Amino acid sequence: MLEVTLLGTGGMLPLKNRWLTSCLLSCQGHSILVDCGEGTQIALKNTNCKMKPIDLICITHFHADHISGLPGFLLSMGNEGREEPVTIAGPKGIESIVKSICVIAPNLPFELKFEELSDHTKLKSHQLEVTSFRVEHSVECLGYTFDLRRKGRFNAEKAKALNLPVSTWSVLQREGCICYGNQLYTYEAVSDGMQDGVKVTYCTDSRPVKNIVKYASNSDLFICEGLYYEPDKIRRAKKTGHMLYSEATELAKQSNVKQLWLTHYSPAVTEPEEGLDIAKAVFEHTECGYDGKHIDLLFKNQ
Repeated sequence: MLEVTLLGTGGMLPLKNRWLTSCLLSCQGHSILVDCGEGTQIALKNTNCKMKPIDLICITHFHADHISGLPGFLLSMGNEGREEPVTIAGPKGIESIVKSICVIAPNLPFELKFEELSDHTKLKSHQLEVTSFRVEHSVECLGYTFDLRRKGRFNAEKAKALNLPVSTWSVLQREGCICYGNQLYTYEAVSDGMQDGVKVTYCTDSRPVKNIVKYASNSDLFICEGLYYEPDKIRRAKKTGHMLYSEATELAKQSNVKQLWLTHYSPAVTEPEEGLDIAKAVFEHTECGYDGKHIDLLFKNQ
């Protein structure tokens, strides 16, 4: 199961009931934070989520509404008892940017590690495979896919063919590998291969580009910006590198996703659901995101 929680859904400016952009993905006791706008630590405190299990923070780009909450957030993680290293990943320059803004958060009780990402860069965070992809904004910006794969079923015939005794089978299934007869055997060698799992794609800020369709393809959940819903805002959206509801929903339709959550609203959009009919006219399975919106994504047949 993969848990997804929108912490902040605002763009540019926080509002009374809307913090700036951030999203949390949690699986088997570990979490990934995507973006860390101002107020993220408060938004997280307003949910049942915890900071301490966050191993990886993925930053989409270096605009303040996506990264300015980091110093306070990292300090709060330390105050919650985090001691294990935390990796911060993002576009080129991520290390220098983070170190610059975190001069006000010195002496953290955990090590910060950094990963520079570009188009189609993969990294693993416990059970989740993370893939970055380039989108189109006014500065270098990345989207992310998160894949939770499921191990295939144990195949007794394959185990027998490898002359593995029955006494090793339970260990192999539990540990994922076993050394027998001076040879290492992995679970993949005795299973039916990886099965379809759960996929989430996150994209903000960007104009609609083909690369988004490519990476969002067949996602169980597509989280995408919708800065405006009014058609007459298209010129401003193009100028600033953002999307309308109708453009985000067209991407969802082309990508064959199961559901779309809109996020990153303009401060002028005080009631996002007023534009929901426009969105649903293009892609029926569209919902407006809001701070604290949560879903548990289950494996097929679970």
